[in-house]
Amino acid sequence: MFAACKAFRTLVPLGALALAACSAPDNSALSVAVIDASADPFGGEAGQAEEDAGPAARLVRASTTEGLVSFDEKGRVIPALADRWIVTDDGQSYIFRLRDGDWASGDALTAESAKKSLQAALDALGDTPLAQDVAGIDDIRTMAGRVVEIRLDRPMPYLLQLLAQPELGLTFKQRGAGPMRFERSGNMARLVPIDPASLGLPAVENWPQRTRRIDLRALNGASAVEAFNAGTVDLVLGGEIQDFPLTRSVGILRGTIQVDPVVGLFGLKVMNDKGFLADPVNREALAMAIDREGLISQFSLGGWSATTRIVTPSLDGDLGTIGERWSEQSLEERRTLARARVGRWAAAAPANRTSPPAQARPAPATARSGRGAPPPPAAIGNGPRLTIWLPSGEGSDRLLEKLTSDLTAIGVQLVRTEDPKVADLRLIDDVARYPRAAWFLNRLSCRDGRGLCSADADARVSEAAIAATPEQRSALLIEAEAELTAANVFIPFGTPIRWSLVRGSVAGFAPNTWAWHPLMPLAWVAR
Repeated sequence: MFAACKAFRTLVPLGALALAACSAPDNSALSVAVIDASADPFGGEAGQAEEDAGPAARLVRASTTEGLVSFDEKGRVIPALADRWIVTDDGQSYIFRLRDGDWASGDALTAESAKKSLQAALDALGDTPLAQDVAGIDDIRTMAGRVVEIRLDRPMPYLLQLLAQPELGLTFKQRGAGPMRFERSGNMARLVPIDPASLGLPAVENWPQRTRRIDLRALNGASAVEAFNAGTVDLVLGGEIQDFPLTRSVGILRGTIQVDPVVGLFGLKVMNDKGFLADPVNREALAMAIDREGLISQFSLGGWSATTRIVTPSLDGDLGTIGERWSEQSLEERRTLARARVGRWAAAAPANRTSPPAQARPAPATARSGRGAPPPPAAIGNGPRLTIWLPSGEGSDRLLEKLTSDLTAIGVQLVRTEDPKVADLRLIDDVARYPRAAWFLNRLSCRDGRGLCSADADARVSEAAIAATPEQRSALLIEAEAELTAANVFIPFGTPIRWSLVRGSVAGFAPNTWAWHPLMPLAWVAR
């Protein structure tokens, strides 16, 4: 084989394919950018545990502090600190057998130390929505030297997906057990695969040659795409709608745009009940006026699904009793009804119209692609003026332009604010961590603390938690969705948009339901 390669190089000295075929696998560092504008994107030496940590900190946390289980590149649950597990027939007991080996400190990995670490991670969740998701955990027990049991007060078919979340990574003596080691180098994080032998695990032959370092940079959207186009990074993660228009600069020779098939919340949360927003009927008028398909068609993004439902349709446990809203009315018929509601409010309570704060600025009225600009505020008459917050970026500007046009059509003026705390309407763009109605309802609960909510919906969710059968549980969650829908506290658009830029040479990446792309699979050298 060596002789054949040598001869071929002589004949074609510049043949890239020949060099690739005859050379050893390339284990040079893989450069990755994640779109993250956080002030401290990597969150300290071990990453942040907080649920609202940025994507860079969550990637670092998951890479350095694995839990009982973790995710592979396809979003599937795989062994981590536990190498196998069983679930009892009633679905209320998960029994994990821990792998052989040690913590990073050299101390033995035992059931007792894992139990204490898991309990500490659960306690650290506080009162977050993720804490609500795992509220069904009743007890954690040690059954043997390396066996841990998690007892539930109700079946949780999605428990493994939750245990794989970065926030539930386990630490011992404030250190995680890998699978990677974090080193900070200026504004870059270096993630180095840990040799299994150093953790008391069986040695892997030629470990240094079989793995490579990941150099992770946290950049804003424009800088990340520019770095990809320049060839200084091979992979861009964490793309959202506000930066999607930047991908038009990526040519087919540079790489591919990968869009994750996610579900979740993507729409406007109503943040207060002042003025026009005090009446649920008025809040419904806003939802009726929006052309959801038109919001995304301007991005030329295929496969996107619009919905007027809070919970993504057809998820596991969906009884099919809640359909799309206003399905028998055309968009213009809906806008006619909404316009009449705005007119009645303006005639009855002109003095109660909300006013934009001093830091608010008018929504952009620049025409694009032949579309006319929305009329100036004077054309709105005495209709309400509402402030709206969206993240900065050209994609958000496009969304705002279309939303402004839609609401102008019913007599409502939108004014953009850069402070989400003072906004009347706020864009919510979250990917579901498990495909069940409870995730959506927990994210919009009164405990979440983001804007208006429904105590009645929360009560139904609480009842569902102690329901005797899966059928009763599903029925109560459907009731909760109906209560939340009637309250009109959230205006859904459809599924969130998550995208990545991937160089053709990158292995260990795959689009998946959770839009979660761990770093360790990228660290394996293709053979």
